[in-house]
Amino acid sequence: MTQGVKEQIDRLDSRLWPVEAVMDRLSVGRSTVFALIASRELRSVKVGRRRLISEAAVREYISRIDGDGAA
Repeated sequence: MTQGVKEQIDRLDSRLWPVEAVMDRLSVGRSTVFALIASRELRSVKVGRRRLISEAAVREYISRIDGDGAA
């Protein structure tokens, strides 16, 4: 992997998404996203009054649930 590609991946992983974008990405409702955050299944940060979820956190959650389904 070239350095440029690695930097692009790192930048994408550090991107923060609002709850609404994560709802679309996971095809779930707002209350489900907040329940996942409350149960610590989905990591998030609070910036001001906004709750934001990193791309890395979304990928980790998807990997975990994908692994659970394969077992």
